[in-house]
Amino acid sequence: MRTDGRKASELREISIVYERLDRVDGSARFGFGETKSLASVSGPIEVRANLELPSQATLDIHIRPLASISGTDSKALSATLKGILSPALLLSHHPRTLVQIVGQALCGTDSGSGMGSVGRGWSANLIASLVNASSAALISASSVPMRGIVCAVAVGRLPSESALKLVLDPSEAEMPRLSGGGCFAFLFSVVLSSASSSTQEVPPCSLLWTNYTTNTPFDEAELKRARELAEGGAREVWKILKESISTMDASHASTIQKTRAEPEAMEEVPSHAEDSDDAKMEI
Repeated sequence: MRTDGRKASELREISIVYERLDRVDGSARFGFGETKSLASVSGPIEVRANLELPSQATLDIHIRPLASISGTDSKALSATLKGILSPALLLSHHPRTLVQIVGQALCGTDSGSGMGSVGRGWSANLIASLVNASSAALISASSVPMRGIVCAVAVGRLPSESALKLVLDPSEAEMPRLSGGGCFAFLFSVVLSSASSSTQEVPPCSLLWTNYTTNTPFDEAELKRARELAEGGAREVWKILKESISTMDASHASTIQKTRAEPEAMEEVPSHAEDSDDAKMEI
């Protein structure tokens, strides 16, 4: 049993909220328990001449820590996320434009979760949260053609006397005890080869990126087990992302309904006020 009572292959509670921030095409907040992040998508929009690409859209990603300004580690993470998300986007459909993604950490601890240069880097579970928040924001925007959906989870390695113990989605309390771990990002798409494991509910997936490391010599069998554990967790994330689309549409419909109702209510007030003034003038 883990410190929070979860099984080794069990994720923390996942939360997805489509924020609908102003001046962006899509935005979403994603969290594994207390590990949360926010992402927004703008584009395709006009791009500066020095960043313009003649054959595809320019993908620009910025990551902001919870505290202080973005440092070298935040910029390195931005480059990593660009490499993770690029295979999922059909950037060639909008050449000479810009697609901009901004990620913001919504948590911060001494372990480095979102503290940027102030802490000790970025934790694997927060990187996974940022990847999933970016995917949710892209779904919310619906303005950038996508080849598939990228889902990510973290896997940690807990010291055990009997045997190696790998756990999915380590919590903040478990992180100081880890002797290894990393983030695994998978691309889910129907265009992938059916040779990869898939079910009727979930499309095939392929591993895009991982930074799994340990403080012991490399063990291929351990990495394989960690990947299998992460793939199962990523499938659960994909299912929850799919289910969240219905809530996004319902929220959007209620927003439109409220916006349309407000002008009608405003129109009734001047009409009533005019009648009152006329009545007073007659008296």
